Amino acid sequence: MRPFAYERAADAAAAVAVVDGHGPDAAFLAGGTNLVDLMKLGVVTPDRLVDVTRLTSAEVEETAEGGIRIGAAVRNSDLAADPVVRERYPALSQALLSGASGQLRNLATVGGNLLQRTRCPYFQDVSKPCNKRRPESGCPAREGAHRELAVIGHSEHCVATHPSDMAVAMAALDAVVHVRGPAGEREIALVDLHRLPNDRPDRDTVLESPDLIVAVELAPLDFARRSRYRKVRDRASFAFGLVSLAAALDLADDGTVRDCRLAFGQLAHKPWRATRAEAALRGGPATDAAFGAAADAELAHAQPLRDNAFKVTLARNLLVRTLSDLRDEGAA
Repeated sequence: MRPFAYERAADAAAAVAVVDGHGPDAAFLAGGTNLVDLMKLGVVTPDRLVDVTRLTSAEVEETAEGGIRIGAAVRNSDLAADPVVRERYPALSQALLSGASGQLRNLATVGGNLLQRTRCPYFQDVSKPCNKRRPESGCPAREGAHRELAVIGHSEHCVATHPSDMAVAMAALDAVVHVRGPAGEREIALVDLHRLPNDRPDRDTVLESPDLIVAVELAPLDFARRSRYRKVRDRASFAFGLVSLAAALDLADDGTVRDCRLAFGQLAHKPWRATRAEAALRGGPATDAAFGAAADAELAHAQPLRDNAFKVTLARNLLVRTLSDLRDEGAA
């Protein structure tokens, strides 16, 4: 690891100003569970780290509208265990508990979780070319080891997937991200925070270098109480996900789907909000056949590579099974 400067700003505005003044060679440091690993590998080499762990809220607060505001410094373990989150947004708690280990969750923060980088092996190996790490150097994953990589929304320049479990649940729950930048605070819908690779896979999000995530807000969504997060992987532990799904289902008295929220993880360069599947389900019967047809509508544009076409079938089956279980729980 090469030398770097470290400082702790007095407040969020000062931290933003420091990073803005030093440009892309400066970075914010919170839990550091992803950033420090990448620094050790030589994937990222910031000249200056600005510690923001004490500059943003570490509280989960109820809003006047009935939702919750989650401070960017809230630890993943604390958010997963929060009683309001467990009761009103169980899919979020389940997503957090399915990620990493207990030790990492005790250190990782909400803001950092949203900004973690891909686990594509070519990105993490500085001896290999990678458009995400070094633009216009190539994407060897397309013809190389890509079994766990993207099947939808990718480009000729990058087939990496976004690794966060928490972000998938938040995408399904209509989360809004509060960001502090040089011009002040602004809000970004979480589904718009992360980018598809297109010809700039080096840019994971729409944020600029000095932008600091200060909070995430979840609106009141009554039927989110009936929600679930499921993650499929080769082994039940010590293995990264192949496909995940966050789902919430609202059934009318006659058994039809009144509303739903769906988002896939580990399929694309960003958490994949399944809007086509949602539209196909609303107002229709809550049957396994309808769930399968909705999944087909969402995955029709998938473009799997040589070794990962199985992920499309896996995603379809995961959607059908999860919605079926939510339907049956509601009927019980």
